[in-house]
Amino acid sequence: MTSLSDTEYRNLRVTRDGSAARLVLNRPEKRNALSVELMDEVTEALRDVSAQRATRAIVMEGAGPAFSAGHDLSEMIDREKEFLGHLFDRCTVMMETIHELPQPVIAKVHGIATAAGCQLVAACDLAVAAEGTRFATPGVKIGLFCSTPMVPVSRAVGRKRALQMLLTGEPIDAATALEWGLVNRVVPREELEPAVIGFVEAIARSSSHTVAIGKHAFYSQIDRAEDEAYEHCQVVMTENALALDAQEGMTAFLEKRDPVWRHE
Repeated sequence: MTSLSDTEYRNLRVTRDGSAARLVLNRPEKRNALSVELMDEVTEALRDVSAQRATRAIVMEGAGPAFSAGHDLSEMIDREKEFLGHLFDRCTVMMETIHELPQPVIAKVHGIATAAGCQLVAACDLAVAAEGTRFATPGVKIGLFCSTPMVPVSRAVGRKRALQMLLTGEPIDAATALEWGLVNRVVPREELEPAVIGFVEAIARSSSHTVAIGKHAFYSQIDRAEDEAYEHCQVVMTENALALDAQEGMTAFLEKRDPVWRHE
């Protein structure tokens, strides 16, 4: 792996591994708790690596024994309303940035992913978890309901399952997270990296232009009524079909050859 950014981050490592940019949450002594500074660094790094043409996918992971334990509670004691509002705003911006980027963002999860850490997994486009990983939205146990984590988690797992996590605060294991749709795959810890690389390589084989169109269209249609979603997506697909890569891909399929992408 090589360093990917000229920016020196205090809480984040940014590297390149082939066509993937790697963002490693680097507060292992705090179980990668999401301080305001770390969240701002993640947002900046996401935008930075996304702007680099070689980046086909972005992998989010955590250093040390955990993916992320959520917000840094030590920042939230005896603070003014303005600071707390700022903190949750920076978290929302980070999560929304993941969906706004043209490249898929893959969560590589081990250890624990709790509260805003679980939110981060749910916000990523894809997620692979190691066996033994535990997921939870335990804020209710300390008097702080996981209202912002609830947004992507409820969209990933559905109402009843989300409410079970939110109202009890009890963790679910990786197998349950897979069954519920919070993650895409669960593998032994030693197979976590190869599983992530498998997703990256599959994504990189396609036109980056087409992937970007598809990701944007997915999030644009997912919460619309079905008729509105069709109306939106038929326009998207018409424009997509006119793109150079779509024309090349269809021609290559008919000619029984591999396409040569121009990524436009």
